[in-house]
Amino acid sequence: MSSIQRVLTAAIYCTLSLALPLGVSASARAQETTPQATQPVQQAAPLRQVLVEGNQRVEADTVLSYLLLQPGVPADPQSINLSIQTLFATGLFSDVRIENRGEVVVVYVQENPIINRVLLEGNRATDDDTITEEIQAQPRAIFTRARVQADVQRIIEVYRRTGRFAAQVTPRIVELPQNRVDLIFEISEGPVTGVRRVNFIGNDSFSDRELRGELVTVESHWWRFFSTNDNYDPDRLEYDRELIRQFYQNRGYADFRVVSAVAELTPDQEDFYITFTLDEGDVYNFGEITVDSELPDVDPEVLESFLPIQTGQLFQGEQIENAVDTLNFAVGASGYAFVNIIPNISRNRDERTVDVTFEIEEGPRVYIERIDVVGNTRTLDYVIRREMELVEGDAFNRSLIDRSQARVRRLGFFEEVEITETQGSTPDRARLRVAVTEQATGELAFGAGFSSTDSFLVDLSISERNLRGRGQFLRFRIAASSRREQIDVRFTEPRFLDRNLAAGIDLFSVRSDFITEASFETQSTGFSLRAGFPTTRSTNLGLQYTLRNDDVVVFAGANQALRNQAGSRITSVLNYSLRWDRVDNPQAPSRGFRAELTQSFAGIGGDVRFVSTEVTAAVYRPLFWNVVGSLSVNSGFIMGWGGDNIRINDRFFRGGNSFRGFEVAGVGPRVVVRDAASGRLLGGDALGGRVYAIGTAEMSFPLPLPEQYGIRGSLFTDFGTVGLLDDNDIIAEVAGQSFTTDDLSLRVSAGLSIFWDSPFGPVRFDLAEALVNESYDRTEFFRFSTRTGF
Repeated sequence: MSSIQRVLTAAIYCTLSLALPLGVSASARAQETTPQATQPVQQAAPLRQVLVEGNQRVEADTVLSYLLLQPGVPADPQSINLSIQTLFATGLFSDVRIENRGEVVVVYVQENPIINRVLLEGNRATDDDTITEEIQAQPRAIFTRARVQADVQRIIEVYRRTGRFAAQVTPRIVELPQNRVDLIFEISEGPVTGVRRVNFIGNDSFSDRELRGELVTVESHWWRFFSTNDNYDPDRLEYDRELIRQFYQNRGYADFRVVSAVAELTPDQEDFYITFTLDEGDVYNFGEITVDSELPDVDPEVLESFLPIQTGQLFQGEQIENAVDTLNFAVGASGYAFVNIIPNISRNRDERTVDVTFEIEEGPRVYIERIDVVGNTRTLDYVIRREMELVEGDAFNRSLIDRSQARVRRLGFFEEVEITETQGSTPDRARLRVAVTEQATGELAFGAGFSSTDSFLVDLSISERNLRGRGQFLRFRIAASSRREQIDVRFTEPRFLDRNLAAGIDLFSVRSDFITEASFETQSTGFSLRAGFPTTRSTNLGLQYTLRNDDVVVFAGANQALRNQAGSRITSVLNYSLRWDRVDNPQAPSRGFRAELTQSFAGIGGDVRFVSTEVTAAVYRPLFWNVVGSLSVNSGFIMGWGGDNIRINDRFFRGGNSFRGFEVAGVGPRVVVRDAASGRLLGGDALGGRVYAIGTAEMSFPLPLPEQYGIRGSLFTDFGTVGLLDDNDIIAEVAGQSFTTDDLSLRVSAGLSIFWDSPFGPVRFDLAEALVNESYDRTEFFRFSTRTGF
């Protein structure tokens, strides 16, 4: 008997011994008050021996060590009952009986079997290791029915996490000699339980399609067999509730709440219907914004001037978080690293305003003692740690912890990310635990489609977003159409030299056929080195160097302006791009703006010298109901230096999707011939231009069709010009011969676009009429395009 068991047994025995005289004394007093209480109370005889029978593997001394019965001490019902309970609690025995024979007590035990093997049958979708890591049953462990039932529930939970809610598990036991058993779990996996439909109730301001675009969960379709987000997951559903709340609160709905999120299993147990019931409330603006500080030497009015919130602005929940971050930085710069900033929000429902008071008080001095990363079976620790805005030794900061959790989640490598804090070794120390759940990051995509320009096209790519668990991106792509063939390899290191700097390399070979537009084709082969880093939260700077060999092949019968472009040249070009993005939704923006400036400089070696500048900008505003208005501008200019002219493959060609109502390369300088009868100019080969400027005014709206069809439309007008050839590329008009025209005249088109999120991928129809154009321009009224992946 171990010392701990002896102490425990002695303590229980002393307790029972003290209780026994009290009971006897009370009984004796009761007998004194009755005439019949004349017989003396008989005491139980002390035990002379305690025997153990039925044990096979467990030693008799081990059984005796758990008993409250000892030789020399009388056996009573209480000690016998407690001894039975204690033996059952060990988990070693399936049956226990104690027989009191006066001076001898016999303990009969029946031992639980030992597990010889744990076998899994029927698990095809989930491998053995994934299941055995979750269950408690292991070879050479003690078998108990309670543990088996618990393991059954654990296996079912494993399948539920993979979307198989119809999974059933039946345990089976095969008895073996020497009290051993084989434990077999017979598994019926059932079908993958997908999401048949996501519905919303109470959404008056935003369509179901817009809200579905904010969710991680997507509806199940046959082409999404590589995705796991179309499987029902209760944890993901809770995350989706938070995403919807953030979506509404960032658009002024301060009272918004998700009343309920219900998942109902279809009768065939193959899919779920998910229904979100929403209470939108009213749209609020920010009211009075104040700062209340208890810190000495800190002027609240100065802090208010740093706030990114102004009275009268549309209420946005994320702006409050940004304001807290700004105040933390400002107060920290004043020497206060340990502060608590509490935003107190007060709603004025009559005026529909939200008053915010930021209360600043000095908090306890707590430092980060340790950061533990768990659950990353594939991704290396440092990939996660470099996204943390805190390291060991930093001051504890709740806002930085929340931002770190968001940064790790944005990597896209994990299904779940949770950061929790616990007490450290001392009261002024804290430990952070970063728990992640890995998800698949590789992708094999095959795309096919048809467009009125490229005819049939195919696109095959293999990509890995978390190469070797280092967070690196690698993609190999092959694309082919009737006009273009492309092979490229792209590699990106998101944290080059362990800094917030993305760097990468591209290898490419592209053949482009312009025989329809300009009787030539180009072959470009080379590589690019690139780097990019954020300059602020909404701006990004990119740098790129490209070295390529451009070979221009001109077909027989081409005019002199094109024949001058034939030949092979080496192009060495360095460019940078500055992007500013403040839209609310990158895929379907309804508010905000985005702008980008790109400049390229060729001539650092190579045979080509030019300077190119391109600017794009767009602004989006909600108009009424679900209608969104937008205005965008795209322009560019390229010029040679050192006596070089701009080759045709470096010029700007516009039309098609970039200028609706005109064919690809349908506008701009062109080789023409004058019709002798009418005097009109008849168009030939397109030459491209050194300058372009195109503007678009567009109004997008949902069509009056069931929302589940995913059809929406837009009215648009495109206007702009393309032109400006070099002098050497201009051919003067000679009677009866072809010549070049380059007048930079204004072109205008208008029309209707229809967008359909079809089961085969996004489909787009453009119906456009060229309102202002030249006789030699190539116009088109209808354009159709689609792509899909499977």
